[in-house]
Amino acid sequence: MKTYTAIIERCPDTQIYTGYIPGFPGAHSQGETLEELHSNLLEVLQMLLEDGEPKLETEFIGTQAVMV
Repeated sequence: MKTYTAIIERCPDTQIYTGYIPGFPGAHSQGETLEELHSNLLEVLQMLLEDGEPKLETEFIGTQAVMV
């Protein structure tokens, strides 16, 4: 079993959550709730992994606060 990190954002107009896996082409989805987004991302990942483990284009390192 492998763990992937998803980046999650929410649109202030529609309140829809969107998520994607950095460096994993095609690994993105959306949902009206965080639970729905999680389920949708899991489904997308399972579908993409049917063709085998992808070579990730980038590696998630973390987040960083930038003060201006």
